[in-house]
Amino acid sequence: MNRLKGYIITIFMISLAVSIISGPINIDLSRYTKIFLVYLLFTTLYSHLKTVIRTGNVNVDYSISYSFSFVLITGPLGLFLFEIMNRFYIYFYRKRTGTADEDEFLHTFYNIGGPALLHTIGYYLFYELYPFVVGIPFGFWGLFIAIVAFTDFLSSLLLLSVFKLTGNIGTRQNAINFIKGRSIFDTLKMALSNGLLFIFLAEQHWEAVIALFVLNYLVSRSAAIKNQSIQHKIERDRFEQMAYTDFLTKTHNRSYMNKIMNELNKTDENIALIVSDIDTFKNINDTFNHAVGDSVIQHFAKTLKNNLDEADYLFRSGGEEFTIILKNRDFPSCVALLKQINHEVETNPVHAEYKGEDTTIYYTASFGMYYFKTNDKLNIKQAYIHADDLLLESKRLGRNQVTVMEDKGVSAE
Repeated sequence: MNRLKGYIITIFMISLAVSIISGPINIDLSRYTKIFLVYLLFTTLYSHLKTVIRTGNVNVDYSISYSFSFVLITGPLGLFLFEIMNRFYIYFYRKRTGTADEDEFLHTFYNIGGPALLHTIGYYLFYELYPFVVGIPFGFWGLFIAIVAFTDFLSSLLLLSVFKLTGNIGTRQNAINFIKGRSIFDTLKMALSNGLLFIFLAEQHWEAVIALFVLNYLVSRSAAIKNQSIQHKIERDRFEQMAYTDFLTKTHNRSYMNKIMNELNKTDENIALIVSDIDTFKNINDTFNHAVGDSVIQHFAKTLKNNLDEADYLFRSGGEEFTIILKNRDFPSCVALLKQINHEVETNPVHAEYKGEDTTIYYTASFGMYYFKTNDKLNIKQAYIHADDLLLESKRLGRNQVTVMEDKGVSAE
């Protein structure tokens, strides 16, 4: 942590020294004050948008930076003074709203020194190279984009050095991926925005300056709202998935089964409804323990799932009971699949740890299948009752059995 503090303070002090050595502010105080207030207004508005992404222990701000156009008009010292005011406003705002990270004060010095130093480099590059592109079609924009891309690359390198010191970048590939993750479209957007601002400010077109700021703010706010909506949807989907997922087997639970059954009702399609459970499961728990019993349930669920298609459904409908819905198959295909599953369960034991030793546990399962067509006459929950009765018939026949029914015809397999 001391190395990180030293590194950030060094960057800050170098930036301060370069700003002072670069001389006084390039424009008169009255004009500087106007530019300062306009930029401060819109940059503080941007600070309220959700543009900050947490990477490890560091908050990285991905909003548009207008510092390059500012430094080209006012000079390095003018930019440094602006960054101090802007960044400390953000610091106090985050402290007041409880959104600051624990090292926000230290990061504030980096957010002042880093951008000020990098844009000062861009400032000298621009005024040294601009005479060579005068008269070349789009030479100004080519130079502008190249300098913004270069300073953005340097910014990535500075951030990588911070991540290295905080332990957030462990490998070279992670560093490469971070640099590649910087969007070229964001770079172009930043270059065009700063280029237009520089032109408007140089010619003192204040209405155009304000209009450009407002336009960028509205576009950014719209994008932030859209991203927030997407994030909320992702969170809702995740919570819904959690609500419909069995924690032990990662299969669907009974709540989701009820939902799917309601959706499949009256769809006029042929489906096979299968109810199954592990035979004499209580003996497994009593002989070993519940942890071993859980391993058996997980093994059974995995065996069932491995034999199903994407269109099929698997639910954990009870403790050791599972319900399967097969779709897009005829009756003989469903019977053949069920026999195959029954054989796999019987011949593939569970390997679990019991009292510090590896234990092999053989088990069997029983199945009841009702094959029918969903329609107004037969509710799918009634079909579930038929399948459950067929499961009981398999138990009565001695367990490790498959008992099936197609509509009204009973066929014991």
